[in-house]
Amino acid sequence: MRTLTVTGNGSATATPDTALIRLSAVHRARTFAEALAGAESAREEVVRSARELVVSTVNLSVWPTSAQGEQPGFEARHTLTIATGDLAVANDLLTRLAYEVGTRLQVEGVDMTVRDPSSFIRRAREAAFADARAKAEHLAALADAVLGQVEAVAEGGGSSPPVPLAAMAKADVGLQPGEAALSASLTVTWSLG
Repeated sequence: MRTLTVTGNGSATATPDTALIRLSAVHRARTFAEALAGAESAREEVVRSARELVVSTVNLSVWPTSAQGEQPGFEARHTLTIATGDLAVANDLLTRLAYEVGTRLQVEGVDMTVRDPSSFIRRAREAAFADARAKAEHLAALADAVLGQVEAVAEGGGSSPPVPLAAMAKADVGLQPGEAALSASLTVTWSLG
């Protein structure tokens, strides 16, 4: 039996509706203990500002510092993530953190995602299958053949996570969700008649 195998690609766009904020509570001091205590104090302010949101520790580190012209000391960094279920909540939280934690806060990034991407992934797969069929029909015609039934389908490359698109320019933050592209790749084998 002759077969034809083709890979199709498809994508679907979605508007992100969820933000994951990555930040660090940072403190510099002369001693290890003072640096750690200062970072812990800043972390407590972050948690207090986040209220009912889920705050998770990613990393805690302390290391010696010695810049030219400065007295040697230590810097402690408590890296956290805060999951927000709503972009407006993320906007408000970043503004609140800027004022309440101040210079001991470093925002490392905001990842914009789609809370439930399943319907968009399904659309991307449908587009990938349609792309594979169009390619296969063209190739079959070039080979003076006709597509028969589908013999095998394999999802290749999987679905990509949403592309984060955000803008933060001032203390009063205005996150813009933009669009996230979700993609799929399918490898389909047809019998040839």
